Amino acid sequence: MSTAPAKPADLVTVNIDGKDIAVPKGTNVIEAAKLVGVEIPHYCYHPKLSIVGNCRMCLIEMGMPAVDPATKAPIMDPATGKQKVNWIPRPQIGCGTNASPGLHIRTNTPLVKDCREGVTEMLLINHPLDCPICDQAGECKLQEHSTAYGRGYSRFVEQKNVKPKRTVLGPRVTLDDERCILCSRCIRFSKEIAKDDVLGFVDRGSYSTLTCYPGRELANNYSLNTVDICPVGALTSTDFRFKMRVWFLKQTPSIDPESSVGANTEVWSREGVIYRITPRRNDAVNDTWMTDSGRALYKQVKAADRLLAPAIAGQPAPADRALQAAATLLKAGAVAVVGSGRSSVEEQFLTKKLADALQVSASLVSRVGAGDGLLLSSDRNPNVRGALVTGLITALPAQKLTALAADIDAGKVKTVVSVGEDLTAAGLTAAQLAKVAVIYLGTHQNPTSTAAQVVIPTLTVFEKSGSFVNQQFRLQKFARAVPGPAGVSDDLITLAELVAAAGGGILPFELGLLWDALAATVKPLAGLTYAKLPALGQPLDATAWTGLPFCEGETLHFKPAAVPTAANA
Repeated sequence: MSTAPAKPADLVTVNIDGKDIAVPKGTNVIEAAKLVGVEIPHYCYHPKLSIVGNCRMCLIEMGMPAVDPATKAPIMDPATGKQKVNWIPRPQIGCGTNASPGLHIRTNTPLVKDCREGVTEMLLINHPLDCPICDQAGECKLQEHSTAYGRGYSRFVEQKNVKPKRTVLGPRVTLDDERCILCSRCIRFSKEIAKDDVLGFVDRGSYSTLTCYPGRELANNYSLNTVDICPVGALTSTDFRFKMRVWFLKQTPSIDPESSVGANTEVWSREGVIYRITPRRNDAVNDTWMTDSGRALYKQVKAADRLLAPAIAGQPAPADRALQAAATLLKAGAVAVVGSGRSSVEEQFLTKKLADALQVSASLVSRVGAGDGLLLSSDRNPNVRGALVTGLITALPAQKLTALAADIDAGKVKTVVSVGEDLTAAGLTAAQLAKVAVIYLGTHQNPTSTAAQVVIPTLTVFEKSGSFVNQQFRLQKFARAVPGPAGVSDDLITLAELVAAAGGGILPFELGLLWDALAATVKPLAGLTYAKLPALGQPLDATAWTGLPFCEGETLHFKPAAVPTAANA
């Protein structure tokens, strides 16, 4: 849903390094400085967590316009003709200061620089020289700020403190405690966001150590977010540890497909291999977080049960022969189409065209699981709303294909086209599958692919581009991160060829051209193009579906009753 712009009355003028800027009242000084291109270094501050002021790296000079205590009249400086500024003698922490009328900030004075150099030297006293082997190298804030404010040599001649190394905090997080700078980001995240108060500091001073509470471990489904927000290399991902240098990796924007939340993500890959997935900031959807389970989905790309070649009656076959066999079955009639809530908007549009060409209504399978109230919703399909928008379905899907099962038993259906769905998981029995010829389009082996007459492999979400419509009816696009297996065609090509075989005409399968057709025929998408979709998504008018009983409960930025309409989309 859109956010109303700040009213003029909500704005205050602050002065940062001599530049006046209007910002919403209460804006954190660190965020306000970014608006004028000034980066205030910090470690403990995070825009989505509470303020603690642990690190002191964000020290600044702060002042307010001088006024007469009795009359409140401005006190002018005769030399400049401007109102004097009363500067606080001691530096203040930027993270603990919010914008107020007339606030003056200096971030580049000798005093500020001296403070930053002192903080940096203190942090490096017991910090190990692990940069050559540290996973955080290349994206380490301590490394960056040490370059700007470090001495280049150490005056410390005493013995460094030695702290625990390779400490397993949980199944996915490993701690190198001697690198920890005690910023407490991980502690605050676990308590405030994940609602799993499991981390804390023990001992005092330079002996302070991060640890889990006795008898506890960092095992919640958001534990890897502590690795993301750790400004140094203390908390590391056990899965990614020592796998690859980050500067070798390519970042590709994507969407978490495990539920209807649609968390924005970055896929990190090199030479066609995915090494990790991290959250991508979107304040309207997932802030800067994502689930651990969503990060592990890239392993499906190289899974042992991946479908890599077309097959006819269980035997490998060339792709063109598999398509010909599928076309023959489609032309024989009595066909049912089962689409997928995991397909992209573009694939669902072509699936709808296939159903139209066959003069049948497509079915969809619902996946329901326990939601966590944060970034994992109970709707485990990422794109049920996309199916509604494209017209693939007109009502919410059920978890079982009861009507299709009845039609098979009655002999009304002879061929079933399944787009990525295991029909046995949706209630069809092996005996019912044996009565029909199944054309299966999917990525991995399952009982349906085993029983299928024709199998056509497809791509995972990481190997193609497209878009999903999340639970907020926000249209979000994702891009191809790695190429698919050799010989596996893009899903759009396969579906377009099946539409043509069914007599539905020649349809484009290139995203740009396909979106011309989408925008021309799908009302909520009118005027949109794939190339110009905003990076953070496009809210759609969901008025037509406000009365549907969606299964999700409340998540981080979604309330079940809050559905965008034409007035606020």
